[in-house]
Amino acid sequence: MRWGLVIVPVVSVLAFVGCGGRREPTGGDTLRVAPDIVTRRAQFAPMRLTADLSPLSTSDRAALNDLIGAAQVMDDLFSRQVWVGNPAFAKRVAALAGENSTPAQQYYRIMFGPWDRLKEFEPFLGDKTHPLGAGFYPEDMTAKEFEAYLAAHPEARTAFCSSFTVIRRAEAGLVAVPYSQEYRAPLEAAAAKLRSAAAATDNESLKRFLTLRAEAFLSDDYYASDVAWMDLDSPIEVVIGPYETYEDTLFGYKAAFEAFVCVADPTESARLEVYKGELPFLERSLPIPDEHKNPSRGSESPIRVVDLAFSAGDAKAGVQTVAFNLPNDERVREAKGSKKVMLKNVMHAKYDAILVPIAGHVLPSPDAAKVAFEPFFQHVLFHELAHGLGPGRIVKDGRHTEARLELKELYSAIEEAKADVLGALALYQLADKGLVPQAIVDSLPSTFVAGLFRAARFGATEAHGLGVVIQVNKMLEKGAIETTSDGRFRPVAASFRPGLEALCHDLLMVEALGSYEGAKAIVDKYGTVPPAMGALLGGFVTIPVDIEPVYSIGPERSS
Repeated sequence: MRWGLVIVPVVSVLAFVGCGGRREPTGGDTLRVAPDIVTRRAQFAPMRLTADLSPLSTSDRAALNDLIGAAQVMDDLFSRQVWVGNPAFAKRVAALAGENSTPAQQYYRIMFGPWDRLKEFEPFLGDKTHPLGAGFYPEDMTAKEFEAYLAAHPEARTAFCSSFTVIRRAEAGLVAVPYSQEYRAPLEAAAAKLRSAAAATDNESLKRFLTLRAEAFLSDDYYASDVAWMDLDSPIEVVIGPYETYEDTLFGYKAAFEAFVCVADPTESARLEVYKGELPFLERSLPIPDEHKNPSRGSESPIRVVDLAFSAGDAKAGVQTVAFNLPNDERVREAKGSKKVMLKNVMHAKYDAILVPIAGHVLPSPDAAKVAFEPFFQHVLFHELAHGLGPGRIVKDGRHTEARLELKELYSAIEEAKADVLGALALYQLADKGLVPQAIVDSLPSTFVAGLFRAARFGATEAHGLGVVIQVNKMLEKGAIETTSDGRFRPVAASFRPGLEALCHDLLMVEALGSYEGAKAIVDKYGTVPPAMGALLGGFVTIPVDIEPVYSIGPERSS
């Protein structure tokens, strides 16, 4: 799971493509380019990110270069997962000419395709409708056809619902093709880079993870390498492979390839280690009946603070992430827990460039003055911790299943909203125990509300954005947030924590029961931007929606 929602050169024509404001000449070919492409491109403010490499040994620096090379492969893999037509379409975009060609090409690269992730996937280049199943399913396949096929072939369900297969058409109908087969050549190239990095490093835990992950690329069995990642004790923190299922908006089954290459900050990481031991307490304190709590999940939960050195694939499409909580495999979570990784240099960039200006626009002056970096940082941390709390594996109608599978395409939005409110609630609960400074929770409501507006700009169909809109509507309904006479939003001190608890209960119970109907009812009722919020969002013209990282390590791409 990721919070906030990152960029580098794509090792293909993707690095040089874009869109524009009208139909552009492309050697006899034409593409409709959004007329406001310059404005859209300006929503992403370039920010140079740096990382201190001094703690790295010579061997680890060599490994870092190989890891960046492996990460670049994830760009091409992910672009194919976004849309099977992307490789061919990228050539048309690369041929764009005219005054808007450069911002158009840049926006195509940022979005990994011709659809605007900030505008409910509307096409900004060409006229093609965004396929709900991205590149994971045949474009003409409907959810009804998929379910009908499984009803007739129940033995195929495991393969069809696997996170590591694509669905294709064959003579006999539909067929599940493993990632290791569909993407064999690029995965072999990435595996070779991982083996080279493993040979270079003198850190045994990193060597083990990279060796196992290289094997997993060619076998589709990621369990052993996920366990090895949980045990990683290295100055380099690396995530590479298929993880999140946000891109599959048809069912939410299929995992997308991504990479984060980071340098650890051991001092900051040690400061947060105290929270690991509190996860059982937080699980016991969930505002749901005991029978729905999940004490069997592993309590080992490393927390690492890092600086991001490089990212690729799903990790950098559109809005940039500030933290993540992995792995997503429930078997690993039950055995080992999950690891929370905080991208501190990304968080600082977003706080300075976006959150502070938004707070001044949205909150009354006394509340805006309470916004601070530390509660922002802590809430992001506890958002990630919250992903490891609550229902995961569940029993529904006598079947052992997972909340993720039962809630399908709605799971990501419900889960992101749950993590937001449960993360904030956890800070209050630990403050009660004296483990979180009172100053943090005093500033939390104002920082939380400003953060909702920051995330709402990601788009109401994106998982985090939709989750935010649900929170705002529910918190307004509960009286935890109110609007002022001049249209601003502010938290209501007396109702804020009770509002968090009530919303947390509702979201957790939808997951505990595996209720798709319950999730849909929440989305239908609370998933529309309220007018008062829309009015404020419309006034953010001069505030960037997000940052565009420019990396100081490894190959750079033009902006």
